[in-house]
Amino acid sequence: MNHLRMFFLAAPLVALAACQPKAADTTTAAAAPAGGKVADASAVIAKVNGEPITRDYYEYYIKGVTQGKTSADLNPTQRAAALDNLIRAKLVSAEAVKEGLQNADPTVYILDLTRDQVLEQAVQEKYLKTRTPTDQELRAEYDNQIALMPKTEYHARHILLPTQEAAQATISKLEKGAKWEELAKQSTDPGSKNNGGDLGWFSPERMVPQFSGALLALKPNEFTHQPIQTQFGWHVIQLLGTREVTPPPYDQVKGRLEQVVQAKKFRAYGDELMKGAKVEKLDPTLAGPTPPAPGAAGAAAAATAPAAPAAAATPASPPADTTEKK
Repeated sequence: MNHLRMFFLAAPLVALAACQPKAADTTTAAAAPAGGKVADASAVIAKVNGEPITRDYYEYYIKGVTQGKTSADLNPTQRAAALDNLIRAKLVSAEAVKEGLQNADPTVYILDLTRDQVLEQAVQEKYLKTRTPTDQELRAEYDNQIALMPKTEYHARHILLPTQEAAQATISKLEKGAKWEELAKQSTDPGSKNNGGDLGWFSPERMVPQFSGALLALKPNEFTHQPIQTQFGWHVIQLLGTREVTPPPYDQVKGRLEQVVQAKKFRAYGDELMKGAKVEKLDPTLAGPTPPAPGAAGAAAAATAPAAPAAAATPASPPADTTEKK
């Protein structure tokens, strides 16, 4: 299970061998934002104004801040420092409650969202525990992911300029034999200007439509003779080359496939809960588009729905597919 950062335990703990409070497992925190108490029958090791700190709670904290150790792995000074940290946290959080801060904006939302997220994680872990993906499911997902992968990657470079006039002037210089690398120093794209505007290898789907459309119209070593406008400015684009994409072997991405299949299973579980729930969306601006009608027409509409455009004119982080780079 992923860990929830324990903000309220963020005081320095020099005595814990430079192990600052980083994270804790989510089980204990799940009930806390709602004001409830975690079922804990372990021995009480301290009391703070009558409120107990139990052995299990203490060990749970140690595990979180030391990334898996127990108090037995610490020396006496470190163990005492950890307990003092918990005591301070109890005192400070109690003061927050006295002042009503648990109901203040945005703390009340943080607590509520944290509770929902932690409980969702707990349900997900329990639900998937007995639903380990089969090899058949993994191979089916592998085939699905491979089918969705782009078949060709493009190597390109660009010069991004603030105005159409500046971009057109750059194109004129290129047409007269000016060196691309020199002109690229004028680019307003900080990520590529220092390496000649080189964007590396990418699939067109990772670019905004205006950029990818212009790129696909080029032949290797050609550049655009008209400035290409996107929300980031005006581009001069050159295609350097193309190559076929080689799908990764099944065994190389099996771990990632397991994550994808499990995520889909839990998504389906949530969909079933949605179907059985009474949900009222009272703000029409947040209701979203009307879902397609069931049947062939609805299926066709879903199949032909356009993909969301990329958010940047330069390559974003790799899409969540099965490719794993070394």
